[in-house]
Amino acid sequence: MKATADGQPSVKGTALMTVLEQINKPDDIKKLPEDQLNVLAQEIREYLLQSVSQTGGHLASNLGIVEITIALHRYLNLPEDKLVFDVGHQSYVHKILTGRKQEMNTLRQLDGISGFPDPNESDCDAFVAGHASTALSVALGFAHARDIKGTDEKIVALIGDGSLTGGMCLEALNNASSLNSNLIIVLNDNERSISENVGGLSNYLGKIRSSARYNNAKRVVQKWLAKIPLVGEPLIQFIRTVKESLKRLFISGMYFEDLGITYIGPIDGHDIHQISEAIESASKFDAPVLIHCLTKKGKGYTPAMAHPAQYHGVDPFDVETGAPLKESCGTSFTSVFSDKIMELAEKDERIVAVTAAMPYGTGLYDFKKQYPDRFFDVGIAEEHAITFAGALAASGLKPVVAIYSTFLQRGFDQLLNDICMQKLPVVFAVDRAGLVGNDGKTHQGIFDESFLALMPNLTVMSPKNGLELQDMLELAFVCEGPVVIRYPRGKVDPALDEFRQPVVMNENEIMLEGHDICIMATGAMVSQAYKACLILKEEGYNPTLVNIRFVHDVDTDLVRRLSESHKTFVMAEEAVYTGSYTQRLQAALNDVRIEAVTLPDGFIEHGTIVQLRERYHLTAQDIVTLSKKSS
Repeated sequence: MKATADGQPSVKGTALMTVLEQINKPDDIKKLPEDQLNVLAQEIREYLLQSVSQTGGHLASNLGIVEITIALHRYLNLPEDKLVFDVGHQSYVHKILTGRKQEMNTLRQLDGISGFPDPNESDCDAFVAGHASTALSVALGFAHARDIKGTDEKIVALIGDGSLTGGMCLEALNNASSLNSNLIIVLNDNERSISENVGGLSNYLGKIRSSARYNNAKRVVQKWLAKIPLVGEPLIQFIRTVKESLKRLFISGMYFEDLGITYIGPIDGHDIHQISEAIESASKFDAPVLIHCLTKKGKGYTPAMAHPAQYHGVDPFDVETGAPLKESCGTSFTSVFSDKIMELAEKDERIVAVTAAMPYGTGLYDFKKQYPDRFFDVGIAEEHAITFAGALAASGLKPVVAIYSTFLQRGFDQLLNDICMQKLPVVFAVDRAGLVGNDGKTHQGIFDESFLALMPNLTVMSPKNGLELQDMLELAFVCEGPVVIRYPRGKVDPALDEFRQPVVMNENEIMLEGHDICIMATGAMVSQAYKACLILKEEGYNPTLVNIRFVHDVDTDLVRRLSESHKTFVMAEEAVYTGSYTQRLQAALNDVRIEAVTLPDGFIEHGTIVQLRERYHLTAQDIVTLSKKSS
């Protein structure tokens, strides 16, 4: 086996999991002697590498959380006690330790186990956790409910340092001092969210990390003093009485203590014994206690430690080399956005870019390198990002906020009141609109069309391909009000490149002109609709194909005109039905029959985009079948 940077072996082939084989139920870990726990940690890492390399998933964060999870499972009695995850993609080790080890080969696969905690999957999962900064609010709710009911379950919130930048987490920290019973908060500090953390809290934690020397020295002194007969213990007690003064000398601010939260740390988050000792100490307080653990994202696997952002979420890969098993072919919508925003920024110095901790995923990494003074990473703080961008626009700049659809939901109020009400010219590049696949329920971008349609003064565009995305970006930066451009995850369809009519405000595109059957589609579904039209042509039909570019207002005039020569209308989109363009068009033209090809109202499970389209009848063949049935 090839050695990793920290001296642990990497995985090649299938290792004999002698200790891990003993872990099959939630309480099995408590049967292990302490001297086997480090072996278990290594075997779990090997198991994670073998498993995630085959299924894909969130790798680096789980490699970094192994020892903390082991220590917590030794302390807790699951499912009676509550382990609350912040950003649940770091729950794979928890799943392995709670009876789902054999199901890891189905992770994020259709009808398999989720990549996030899900109470419907296991009663050891206390709460769904897909978005950051929620765990402390959940844990406080559980703790107060426990106290009201008079029960005695233990409650632990596992949060990341990146989550501390989120407003919801700060609100919960502020509220935590009201709790007069035990709550343990484990801070997994790996200096990253997905990319490197930013801002004042990150800098503050950096100062605390540097004080690890103080904590190590303190432990050495205490052990030495304890050996002195008669005098040792009184001296230790005296030192403890001046602990706060010592901390304030070595750790500026004492942020957590000043909020009424007892602070322990920083400790080595890869030392199971240290973590267990800290948990035992924390459990004795009738108040919230924060244990600050320092970890390494990607621990034990050289490529993930060297490039943690790249191994945050991965497709299936070769463990030995770290290379993906399947080469990515074609151009993604994200890369088209990245290239075009660079081109526009070179021409216009007023263009600035804002992201909420995702410069890589949203395609702004090159912008960050080229224009560092015009790039703003605000951390996991989507609400702040939106209002911040509004002020930039009000000051004469041209901000673009690059964000995933699922995370735009978090800024609904800011988008409505701070941007749309004032008609501020902010461009929102909304990636992952529609189905996103294996990340599942918490990440599908299937609701944005519905809630964006509610907002006055907002232009919402949805490109069919990369060329149209480029043209829409050109248009967006000359609009007088706010603009959302929502585009899907995945590759652009080059088959649509031959259709490139100029993008004119509020004008949709007739790609094919025919009669009797009219198929309308928006965004990612235009490709499916075009394939459906080709099938229909082969069967002797002559369908019309309309690309709905603008989804904020329904184009009743166009449909009225087409209804003179068409008796069948089918509208296809990757969105829930309620609030969709389809529903709004049906309501506006109740005398024209319009068949709907949409997702059902509700949450959509994980699976590949292809599988989900087949399951929910969003394929080209489904459009063909419905068109023929209605004609």
